Amino acid sequence: MTSYKAVVFGATGYAGAELIRRLLGHPSVDLLRACAVDHVGEPLSRAHPNLEAMTELRFEDLSPKDAAAGADVVLLGLPSTVSARVMPQLLDAGVKIVDLSGAYRLKDPALYAEFYGEEHPHPDLLDEFVYGLPEVAADRISRARAVASPGCFATTVELGLIPLARAGLLTGDVPSVGITGSSGSGAMPSPTTHHPTRSGNLRAYRPLSHQHAPEIDHTLRQAGGSARIQFVPVSAPLTRGILVTSFVRVPSETSETEISAAFDAAYDGARFVRRPKARLPEVIAVAGSNYAEVGYTLGQPEGEETRVLTCFSALDNLVKGGAGQVIQNMNLMLGLDEGSSLEEPGSYP
Repeated sequence: MTSYKAVVFGATGYAGAELIRRLLGHPSVDLLRACAVDHVGEPLSRAHPNLEAMTELRFEDLSPKDAAAGADVVLLGLPSTVSARVMPQLLDAGVKIVDLSGAYRLKDPALYAEFYGEEHPHPDLLDEFVYGLPEVAADRISRARAVASPGCFATTVELGLIPLARAGLLTGDVPSVGITGSSGSGAMPSPTTHHPTRSGNLRAYRPLSHQHAPEIDHTLRQAGGSARIQFVPVSAPLTRGILVTSFVRVPSETSETEISAAFDAAYDGARFVRRPKARLPEVIAVAGSNYAEVGYTLGQPEGEETRVLTCFSALDNLVKGGAGQVIQNMNLMLGLDEGSSLEEPGSYP
């Protein structure tokens, strides 16, 4: 079997740890280098103790050109502003690229400036990237040279609402609340992510202005929706996981059968989207895995015109919402089995 070579940028972060873990167990892709600006020259286990004795590799601080030498694919777990700047050198190196940051998800550079706080340094490269949600764009991803992997909140919201968008049922205002674990904020603690201030606390932040909002809007419009998503993220005292609850008004004549058929049509054959039969989606069922869960409840008619459909979606922000989805995209781009190194369930409890 053909063996490909991969390089990870941002290898000391939480996303980097998950990328490395998945690559070390991949049957067709070998980890060639782990690049970072800290822990340089030290073994990978210095930043990631779960990797003790798993590899002889050490962290390296290399230029994009030197890091990509001899590689087939580069996986980036860098901050958006850094990823945006190094991308031209990686594209010039001729490797395939999967970027976990938001640097190349949005096609409009004005939106990037609004939501990421600076002008995009290379707006001419935005069209080089395919938005990497495999449940929507697997064919395009498999032909792509460069993929912008979706954000964790965006993936969770989109998977919960895409069936309704495709069925023409996603219209009007859709309030959506996403509760997330602390690992989504990265490895460096801040006043709002430090354990003493996060434990036992729930805190809303960036209401109606989160940076994942524009990619959610774009993806759902592309799927056929015309709703205005009103997204509010909430930080929670857990390490991994996201649970999103979205409220959709549908015509009063909408039936349970119609909704179920929409979800069946959207996810028939989807390797990593599950619909629990006897419960609603929950974080503990997907934590540590690349699986997402989706579900809903259909309320009784309100008056004569609408009833409320409450949609739920859950995933692990570091796996299906992050590094796992990067590996899923990489597999598609390299012509490998989509589920390679991804199909094991998470741990329970």
